[in-house]
Amino acid sequence: MLKMKGFRLRLLQFLLMILTVLLLLPMIQTFLYSFSSMEEMKAFMKTRGSYDESQWMAAHLIPDMVSLGQYYQILIADNTVLRLFVNSAMYASMILAGQAVIIPAMAFALSRFRFPGRNAIFFGIILLMLLPFQVTMVPNVLTLRTLGLTDTIWAVVLPMWFAPFYIFLIRQFMVGLPNELIEAAEMDGSGTLDTYLRVILPVSRPILGAAAALSFAESWNLVEQPLTYLAARQDLQPLSTVFNQLAGENTGFEFAGAALYILPALFVYLFFQEDILSGIQLTELK
Repeated sequence: MLKMKGFRLRLLQFLLMILTVLLLLPMIQTFLYSFSSMEEMKAFMKTRGSYDESQWMAAHLIPDMVSLGQYYQILIADNTVLRLFVNSAMYASMILAGQAVIIPAMAFALSRFRFPGRNAIFFGIILLMLLPFQVTMVPNVLTLRTLGLTDTIWAVVLPMWFAPFYIFLIRQFMVGLPNELIEAAEMDGSGTLDTYLRVILPVSRPILGAAAALSFAESWNLVEQPLTYLAARQDLQPLSTVFNQLAGENTGFEFAGAALYILPALFVYLFFQEDILSGIQLTELK
């Protein structure tokens, strides 16, 4: 019986390993293709849509010749991709910085304080969380235009500082924290601010890390917001808005640009990996 269970466990691990490789294969190929010469990639991209349906497509798993030409093109020769990459990094950094100050504080207030209209505010947050961007786009544009913020970086950054999903996520976690934590801090003479900074935030680290990773992924992949709010400012567009254009032009450095774009999100995920898993487990327990 134990041998059968061990065999099933090894079989499951093997199947999961194969599934993981299949899921990671596009990313692996992207990084491998990024070390191909630009001429090789241009020739490869021209084959799209020209294959014979009666035959298998020719496999092209590794570069014919290792070259740094694509990276030289996007980092030194032509800084267009690098400039858009910097724009993406700027938006993600500013959004995360603002959310780190505003969202946990709002979640703490909604979870611990009792005041008139608290339930109405929380209901509004849930409603906004369920509405797609297309529904809120027009009110946002009118509000930003009234404030004179259209075609500025703040048009993209400010609405993201009050993202309802992360307020809801962190608030639900903080509601489940035992009251004894706050009572013990109050007995030690801590005020509301000290309790929030020294007790609530450290205890909430797993969900804060998970929210930060998810928020970075969302901020890094912005498409609709910059295209809508920065329509007249192409110089302020992030890298996520031009990938289709780069692939359509067959520039030869599409894969180096994609590899450069993937790296920050990959590093952020690896950094917050334990927090993401802990946040998911704690959410399931609740």
